[in-house]
Amino acid sequence: MLSSPLILAFQFASPGPILIDLGAFSIRWYGFLIASAILIGITLSQYLASRRHVSPELIGDLALWLVVGAIPAARIYYVLFEWKNYVDRPAEIVAIWHGGIAIHGAILGGSLAMLIFSRLNRISFWQSADLVAPSLILGQAIGRWGNFFNSEAFGRPTNLPWKLYIPPMQRPPGYGQFEYFHPTFLYESLWNVGVLILLLGLFFWGLQGKMPLKLGTLILVYLIAYSVGRFWIEGLRMDSLMLGPLRIAQVVSLGGIGLGAMGLVWLYVFNRDLPGTVLKPSTRRSVAEARSRRM
Repeated sequence: MLSSPLILAFQFASPGPILIDLGAFSIRWYGFLIASAILIGITLSQYLASRRHVSPELIGDLALWLVVGAIPAARIYYVLFEWKNYVDRPAEIVAIWHGGIAIHGAILGGSLAMLIFSRLNRISFWQSADLVAPSLILGQAIGRWGNFFNSEAFGRPTNLPWKLYIPPMQRPPGYGQFEYFHPTFLYESLWNVGVLILLLGLFFWGLQGKMPLKLGTLILVYLIAYSVGRFWIEGLRMDSLMLGPLRIAQVVSLGGIGLGAMGLVWLYVFNRDLPGTVLKPSTRRSVAEARSRRM
């Protein structure tokens, strides 16, 4: 008798994609959550930067580069693998508010933008990546709820207590008789919160001198920890981006685990620093002198 209310409490059903409907203009949950994740992430990265004696203003400048690099890349990545759904509807390519962005595309675009920004500003790419990593995983935890409101990115049919109701029109072909599916958005959101706690724990342990924390450690741990979760969660999903028989996200996740592991071995087993982008002090002085002469 006591199990029924508990079971009902874990049955998710989206209230719909619209947060505020103003007639000709509406605000969607998806866009609202992405914007919120960006603002919260910038605030967190600026706080972490101040604890490492890095200018918060510099992180604010970097954030603009990351947004410009990550969001279009996330959309392009998704559209390329789902081109069959857009070839006859080119106007939908820019309709990002309808959903359909890929975090791996965002990571690629954001990494390129960060690399360019770091070189232009003569700062360490790895320092910047470490300060952004906790905000990135926090943004992913928040952004996954956009999938919930859009009734997308769900898993296989299930009758577990925490099942997700999907409306008939949004069920995959051949699955119209099923009402409930795995809430993979929730699995990944909770996993990402766990990764966030891990990264912040490492960050503050490093500040307190409880463990040596070399530049690049946080972003490498992020690559491993996020990729492990994404790999098994992706196996439950029914809308994976595919390349032949392969789930692209699982392939990329395996690559992320491998790269992260090799980076940590390089740092802590071989006791070597990662290739940096910081100019040597003498080079910095020569750049400053050149600028002063031009003035």
